[in-house]
Amino acid sequence: MKIPKLRWVIAALLFLATTLNYMDRLTLSVVSVEVRQEFGLDVQDYSDILALFMLAYAIMYAGSGYIVDRMGTRRGFALFITSWSVAQMLHAFTRGKWSLAGSRFLLGMAEPGNWPAAAKAVQEWFPARERALAVGIFNSGSSIGSAIAPPMTAALTVWFGWRAAFVVTGSLGLLWLAAWLILYQPPRKNRWLKPEERPPVEEVPPAAEKGRPDWRKVIRMRECYTLILARFFTDPVIYFVIFWLPEYLRKERGFDLEMVGKYAWVPFIFGDIGYMLGGWLSGRLMRAGWTLPRARKSVMLAGALCMPAAIAAPFVPSAVLAIAATCFVTFGHAFWVANLLTLPTDLFRPWQVGTAMGFSGMGGAVGGMLAQLGTGYLVAHYSYTPVFLMAGLMHPLSAFLVYRLLPDRYFKDVK
Repeated sequence: MKIPKLRWVIAALLFLATTLNYMDRLTLSVVSVEVRQEFGLDVQDYSDILALFMLAYAIMYAGSGYIVDRMGTRRGFALFITSWSVAQMLHAFTRGKWSLAGSRFLLGMAEPGNWPAAAKAVQEWFPARERALAVGIFNSGSSIGSAIAPPMTAALTVWFGWRAAFVVTGSLGLLWLAAWLILYQPPRKNRWLKPEERPPVEEVPPAAEKGRPDWRKVIRMRECYTLILARFFTDPVIYFVIFWLPEYLRKERGFDLEMVGKYAWVPFIFGDIGYMLGGWLSGRLMRAGWTLPRARKSVMLAGALCMPAAIAAPFVPSAVLAIAATCFVTFGHAFWVANLLTLPTDLFRPWQVGTAMGFSGMGGAVGGMLAQLGTGYLVAHYSYTPVFLMAGLMHPLSAFLVYRLLPDRYFKDVK
């Protein structure tokens, strides 16, 4: 039996994995007030726990890319989704700050593997003109997962308690694992792929797959450290929305848990639209005759120009308008990241993609860790206003860096 359009089935699997990844990480933010009350934690304790998650995320993001390059996409992805699903379920058995922090640290060690593995799968299965769309599809899972998590977690917490929410969300990853092991192999080896679909999806010669990643060489490349800087400044913005929006709505806008479940998902739907549209648009521009680097960077710039809307969020008179401003943030970031995360597949050789994606993600995770500590301090001692101000400026700054440090000639050797 052969499966038609198999590469899009693979894209759907990657989308589902990213959805589960974000459902797992968002569960704590939705029930943070209940957990803090049960364990006697204050805002700074919560900030410390988030920072530990980001520390683990930063450590393992670089390592996960190298592991995926060495183990291969199929086994590497299986390893990481199993690990983060188990870590998620362990949250249900915590008894205080440090056991919660330990579970969060383990989750942070496992979750980064999703991105280098997914990017490597995209490069294995998709030609260049379709890669940004494929990346947009799997990254849209982050918005869908973020949208599903608030109502699902709130409902499970109301019915069964907050611990059940972690067990249910964690167990879903093990179901995904079974489908992945059945369906995934590279195109050259995949028994489900129709013969007539093999040529257009197999751009990489078999010999190229045998290269070994040299991480020392990769991290010294201008392409790599530019991506590290870009993600260092911009990833913390979406982490702020993910981890702090429910807290902000409850503390500053008077929401209760039920209202968070009803409304906190809305910005992530706009993020989902941004991922799909941003990924499609760069491919459409390439088909219209734009060069690959011009198409990628132009769409990233368009997304960056949406981000200053964040500055208005703390000043508008109603929660509805604050959520609307946040919708611009999630849409703009998705437009940006659908193409930013495609750049490693454009700039690096097949055996370097996971390593490069890992290092760039490490930059984003380090930025996110520092931002969690800074956000906790600013919220405890001042307000959310300076946080929203910085969130609105990071993407325009990073767009300038990408244009300045990564001229078009760096794309010339990679098809």
